[in-house]
Amino acid sequence: MHHSFIAAIFPFLGHVDLSGYILIVFILCVLAVIGFEFVNGFHDTANAVATVIYTKALKPVYAIPWSGAWNFLGVFLGGVTVAMGILKLVPLDKLMTLPVSVGACLVLSVLWASIIWNLWTWYLGIPCSSSHTMIGAMIGAGLAFTWYYNGPGVNWEKAEEIGSSLILSPIIGFGAAALLMLFLKHVTKSHALFHIPSGENDRPPIHIRLLLITTCTLVSFFHGSNDGQKGVGLFMLILIAFMPARFAVNHAIPNDKVTAALNQTEQVISKYLNNNAKEPVLAALGAAVNQTKTSLAEKNEKEVAKTYRYRKQVEGVIKDIRGLLKDNRVVLTGKEKDTLEHAANELEHVTDFAPVWVIATISLSLGLGTMIGWKRIVVTIGEKIGNEHLNYAQGATSEIVAASTIGLSTAFGLPVSTTHVLSSGIAGAMVASGGKGNLNNKTLKNIALAWVLTLPVSIILALLLFMLFHLFV
Repeated sequence: MHHSFIAAIFPFLGHVDLSGYILIVFILCVLAVIGFEFVNGFHDTANAVATVIYTKALKPVYAIPWSGAWNFLGVFLGGVTVAMGILKLVPLDKLMTLPVSVGACLVLSVLWASIIWNLWTWYLGIPCSSSHTMIGAMIGAGLAFTWYYNGPGVNWEKAEEIGSSLILSPIIGFGAAALLMLFLKHVTKSHALFHIPSGENDRPPIHIRLLLITTCTLVSFFHGSNDGQKGVGLFMLILIAFMPARFAVNHAIPNDKVTAALNQTEQVISKYLNNNAKEPVLAALGAAVNQTKTSLAEKNEKEVAKTYRYRKQVEGVIKDIRGLLKDNRVVLTGKEKDTLEHAANELEHVTDFAPVWVIATISLSLGLGTMIGWKRIVVTIGEKIGNEHLNYAQGATSEIVAASTIGLSTAFGLPVSTTHVLSSGIAGAMVASGGKGNLNNKTLKNIALAWVLTLPVSIILALLLFMLFHLFV
């Protein structure tokens, strides 16, 4: 009975062996991640449309669906690098060896902690980072996991890398926007660019409108490519927690393609093994390649242990290849380095992937969320950061900086806060326009307070929710 039900709701999952109780929890987790991304749409994407609406470049009725569409495309075309970075925050390998209920507790606590804080700050009209919230929630759930299961629940090295990105990005946004604004003030001769619109019909000239619409489009696209990937990462966490044999590795990649990558690696290192037999990195890589070939022949979509072993060994080969490329004791030719890099990239497709239907689901959730509930955050961004209305140059400057920062972060596989980058960009542009007195201190204090509180609150919320769900799931 439950098989036909899940097939009707999620036909893309095919035959899934989940009991009735676990099936309900699974569906709740899927609905929660869709809900999180939906909230993310109207909470964070409002930043992208705030400047274009408040500069009168586009009316809300056009700006909101336009931004939603580009968010959709951003998720679809943005890859999965950021998504995999999110997955690496949690003890994925350990989860695969524990009962499904443990993964369910972790996923539900992360999602509900994120949703609760996002909705609360949205209700108050305070721009707050969904990225910041989600990272805090994952740390909190990871700490609870450590407490209950005596194992590492948080990848602190990855958390530090992501934390640095979240802290530095608004500082970069403020400074870059201020510098760009000062450059425009001293270089451009277009007085129209610094005009503050007043009245419903006071709209910018066509060339300025095109500039503002372009920057809005870029922020929307890159927001989708970065924030949307976080939803993809959470969705993959759910699938791996509940169905590790099927989703821990990409079974769609043909075995012969994996074998080819392993053979290429073996061919490169074979001539060095005899002369450098004592080099640990060579010996480890050779052994890892042989073990992975054996696991490749045994893995299937139904046996968790064999899939888990295969995943671990593929990850081991990738790690050893990267180690060899950095090891100066083994001198490789340029061609050999390229061959090994190509092999590592091919093998990463086995472990770092997301099915198209997962990306499509998150894209749709984010795109639809953009069109609902956007107004509270837009009002804060457009009216309350400064003591005066946004002018065209301030809107364009802040969005150019935001799009550039988010785009670069996505390229490096780092999550970044659209909210904080854009808010700090607007603040930087306003300071460059008229000094500190041009800022609304009350609004900035609220944003700063939310920025400071988000991490500890989301950590505590997720930790408490993990303990609560652990009693019932």
